[in-house]
Amino acid sequence: MGIERHYINSIATTLLITVGFSTPVWAQSERLDLLFEQLLEAESDEVERIEGQIITEWSKSGSAAMDLLLRRGEDAIEAGEFGQAVEHLTALVDHAPDFAEGYHGRATAYYNLGLYGPAIDDLRQTLVIEPRHFGAMIGVAVILEELDRVEEALEVWQKVAELSPADAEVEQVIERLNASLSGQTL
Repeated sequence: MGIERHYINSIATTLLITVGFSTPVWAQSERLDLLFEQLLEAESDEVERIEGQIITEWSKSGSAAMDLLLRRGEDAIEAGEFGQAVEHLTALVDHAPDFAEGYHGRATAYYNLGLYGPAIDDLRQTLVIEPRHFGAMIGVAVILEELDRVEEALEVWQKVAELSPADAEVEQVIERLNASLSGQTL
């Protein structure tokens, strides 16, 4: 167990160093850029709607067959059939290696199977393809916190807050982690 935890810790550290949550090198679609601008200026009651629109944009692969594989993977996750979800999403990643949602979905399935190493690898790849992917960042933050790497988890949550400053849930998590680090309980 110690070697496995060390391996996961090494992957998480590499993820944070490698990806760095920088701005994208390549141009994103105009629609996503506009939505992210709106998210920066959103009031708290608008955040969920705008984030939902961003997720909808991310879910569009440009191929009906790839969209079907994504939908099947997501349906399997919702049904708690994580092994089957990995199969569908692996097929998606194999056929559309530049489609971030395939990796993000498979990371979710791996996480639910308790396979943190593969989950972190897929979250890393999601962020390589889409550096603003707040869902992948949240996945990284959750895993880091579960690994008792609270300071690093807090850093990732703060990156999420930079993308969506009016998100009350993100703000609450940041407050909780800050309190935890200072020895307080909420």
